[in-house]
Amino acid sequence: MRSARKALGRLDEEHLVRLVAGGDRAAFEELYRRTSPWMAVRLRRRCADEQIVAEVMQETYLAVWRAAGAFAGTAAGGSAVGWLWTIAARRLVDAFRRRAHHAEPPPAAGVSPAAPAAEEEVLAATVAGDVGDALRLLAPELRDVLQAMVLDGLSVRETSVLLGLPEGTVKTRARRARTEMRRALA
Repeated sequence: MRSARKALGRLDEEHLVRLVAGGDRAAFEELYRRTSPWMAVRLRRRCADEQIVAEVMQETYLAVWRAAGAFAGTAAGGSAVGWLWTIAARRLVDAFRRRAHHAEPPPAAGVSPAAPAAEEEVLAATVAGDVGDALRLLAPELRDVLQAMVLDGLSVRETSVLLGLPEGTVKTRARRARTEMRRALA
């Protein structure tokens, strides 16, 4: 058992998802162990309600277990981590919608940390050069919209629900972000 766990520890997330698609519980446990800490942090940055974060985590990993066979993989240009985050982001939007029908909107994530978030560090590492510099110069509210729509692949409506903004504001900020990016890259 120990050697099997060690072997799973050497696999990347894409291989783990493929094993999960075949019903491999140990691969699922390894995928969860590896991805759930950053997933929780990322969800908490978008929602301060711990109950919603816990529900979204549970729904996300249940969806991963059930739909791992639908993961297209790196051949289609996507990563397993990106696939996981897309599931979680959509589940978070769904949770906000459910709550909006029953109560006040959930509290927004409050104070942004002094140190850059892990996702910002990954963004900085993957988007280098002039584009990376232009992204880092965007105002935080513009970068948040751009991140949700471009990196997380959310629609205007989903971004609106996720960020707690009117759809018109999301569209305006997306347009401003694109304009500022073009100006910075010209």
